Amino acid sequence: MKDQETNTDAGAMRVLPKVVTWSRRGFLRGSGMALGAAAVAPAALAMPAADGLAGAFHTLGPATGKTLLRMARDVFPHDRLADRYYADAMAPYERKAAKDPALKALLQDGVAQLDRAAMARFGQPYAGVAAEDDRVSLLKAIEAGPFFQKIRGDMVTSLYDNKAVWPLLGYEGSSWEKGGYLHRGFNDIDWL
Repeated sequence: MKDQETNTDAGAMRVLPKVVTWSRRGFLRGSGMALGAAAVAPAALAMPAADGLAGAFHTLGPATGKTLLRMARDVFPHDRLADRYYADAMAPYERKAAKDPALKALLQDGVAQLDRAAMARFGQPYAGVAAEDDRVSLLKAIEAGPFFQKIRGDMVTSLYDNKAVWPLLGYEGSSWEKGGYLHRGFNDIDWL
């Protein structure tokens, strides 16, 4: 059945009726995927994603990597982005720290300072603090320092320059070579 559009005048908002249709094939496909997900879920739940991604930090160490990933998520919070996008944005630190002892010291000392502050206030390292507001309060205390400024300054480009992140944030990419957005996507949102 086609969606019916209701339009009283030319400038009015489109109203699409919600129609839920089930077919036997769709039900079987969905239940098959659910069974597959149920079989895989215990293995996925065994190790949190951030812990697995932090293991890629050989130069800085997994504990530092885990804290940096948590910090990146707190500085640039996007619930729709998976941890792997943050890990991709943090990967240059691992490569640069292997060649630059000053950067390695800045990152490891900054994480150690953050963990000490978290231990003093909450009794656990920064990455273990459950409440986001508590972690943000720790970050606000160090936001003027070189460690925080380094992470924030680099992450703003490394996270948002990732073309795989763009569609997840609703950005369609560069438009000038396609004639701009005026006739291509300027007014195509239908949820507003």
